[in-house]
Amino acid sequence: MNSLTPSLPSSSSKRIAIIPGDGIGQEVIPQAVKVIRATGAEVELSEFDWGADRYLRDGMTVPPDGFEMLGRDFDAILVGAFGDPRVASNIHAKEILLGMRFQMDLYANVRPVRLLDSAVCPLKGVEPKDIDFVVIRENTEGVYTDAGGVFKRGTPDEIAIQEDINTRKGVERIIRYAFEYCERHTRLDGPRRNKVLMCDKSNAMTHAGGLWQRVFKEVSGEHPQITARHMYVDALCMQMVHDPRGFDVIVTNNMFGDIITDLAAGLQGGLGMAASGNIHPGKTSMFEPVHGSAPPIAPCANPPRASASTRAKSCARPGSARRRSRI
Repeated sequence: MNSLTPSLPSSSSKRIAIIPGDGIGQEVIPQAVKVIRATGAEVELSEFDWGADRYLRDGMTVPPDGFEMLGRDFDAILVGAFGDPRVASNIHAKEILLGMRFQMDLYANVRPVRLLDSAVCPLKGVEPKDIDFVVIRENTEGVYTDAGGVFKRGTPDEIAIQEDINTRKGVERIIRYAFEYCERHTRLDGPRRNKVLMCDKSNAMTHAGGLWQRVFKEVSGEHPQITARHMYVDALCMQMVHDPRGFDVIVTNNMFGDIITDLAAGLQGGLGMAASGNIHPGKTSMFEPVHGSAPPIAPCANPPRASASTRAKSCARPGSARRRSRI
């Protein structure tokens, strides 16, 4: 661990763990650190070398008490990217990134979709005020739990099963988070957010979808001032590329959230413009750019969303992270 600040923190300062990771993560995170410092926020930054280089050196992905230490000693975590062709199994990336989400229970993946400049949007006639919505993705369940298995591997009779895990607790808390987020936040042009759209594929995934539908109906009834809507994921994708103006807050499961936020990133200029927060309210949370480690292009990356991911409200002054970045 390396401290990036020359002096001891004051009692009012916030502690941020910095994990650059692999590939272009090691390029963009130092630039994000410069943004944090430029805000004038009272922070102490400590860097950790978790990533492929460390794994290849001593076989360590995360120290035994690593996640407990992050939750105990830090207010927020800023992560770069993970993935390196020298580690074919990608085990270090899985244990660090997914381990952080699951073991620290960072259940709300918040991905703002904001167009900063119409020149980078592929849609005609769309201005920055037209694309300003948020996707809230369930972050600890679904197919990402790696539940399932393979039977008779390598034979003509091979069977692969990947299970989609949806618990009442997990579904309810992410839907509640979406409605509470909608109540607390405004759009960049001033009006309060007032719509929550739940995205699923309940016409095909009837068991999991049925749970999401029931819980969404119950929770939306507690928030009559917010317009509750539903769309199947395929229809939502079509609408997103046809006319995204009507979107406000979208809540969905882990896999669909992963997919539609990549599509949404295309509206704002690409993955290099997409930021992400992995949140558990009241606990240490993790912030990251959406893009991967991109080994073929390192060190030629553009760091705007790594910088945007420094918008942890508990660690920066209001308005300090609104500086404009362009591709």
